[in-house]
Amino acid sequence: MTQPFVVQFNPVAVHLGPIQVHWYGLMYLFGFLGCWMLGEYRRKRGRLPVSRDALGDLMFYLMMGVIVGGRIWYMLFYYAGGNRWMWTDPLALFRVWDGGMSFHGGLVGVLVAGFWWSHRHKLHFFDTVDFVAPLVPLGLTLGRLGNFINGELWGKPGSVPWAMIFPNAHDEDAALAASDPHLAQLMQQYGGLPRHPSQLYELALEGVVMFTVLWVVSMKPRPRYLISGLFALMYGCFRFAVEFVRVPDIQLGYLAWGWLTMGQIQSLPLILIGLALLWLARKAPTLPLATTEPQRSA
Repeated sequence: MTQPFVVQFNPVAVHLGPIQVHWYGLMYLFGFLGCWMLGEYRRKRGRLPVSRDALGDLMFYLMMGVIVGGRIWYMLFYYAGGNRWMWTDPLALFRVWDGGMSFHGGLVGVLVAGFWWSHRHKLHFFDTVDFVAPLVPLGLTLGRLGNFINGELWGKPGSVPWAMIFPNAHDEDAALAASDPHLAQLMQQYGGLPRHPSQLYELALEGVVMFTVLWVVSMKPRPRYLISGLFALMYGCFRFAVEFVRVPDIQLGYLAWGWLTMGQIQSLPLILIGLALLWLARKAPTLPLATTEPQRSA
């Protein structure tokens, strides 16, 4: 193996005096703006019969759903202190700068926000979900890129040609090398253990592949539930698979059988929901495109 690439980027993108702007925060910002622009592109082509103002409201509510849902879900299921924080340190919920967001929680937040917005605008909930689903992979792509720049959520040691060194995993590398002579040799040779860049695997699958499939399918007349079903099924399968080469959260470890992770447990319902929605799509109506620009609300 040639010298692996060392993942060691400066997590701070810009210094504005005493203020530090982190790449990870910029990824969220670019993700929201990009989804908004793609949403407007789809709206103009009749994918959702609402005004530009209504779409702006939807995007704002979805953004809040991602942030609030993702943070609360993380605190409930992943936080190192368990759920004792509710009673001993409730302000931990708001310390988002310490890190800690969950995709599954963000998805729940998006669905809640989308349901409320759909009810308000008298639209079928799954028409809204089908409209939003092709936009989400862009945010996933940028989010995983932010994980990679931060050198976090790394994969397991591996011998693939594209394995990389993650300096932030040094303590874990040292612990593994102490019990395995082969890993100790690699540690001495490279200064760290070559690992699967699991963030890039997720970027490619959850981001690029899902975006391509959902965008192409959604550009043609299609039955209700189809896009939502494809999104849930693909994300659930991709996340479940990548978890096999991704190191589980250190505070949780494996939950069963020496391989099952929290990410896999939470992805199983998405696989089942995706299959159910695809089954419903078989007899669902094919959605017509809006041919006129809706009237702007006063």
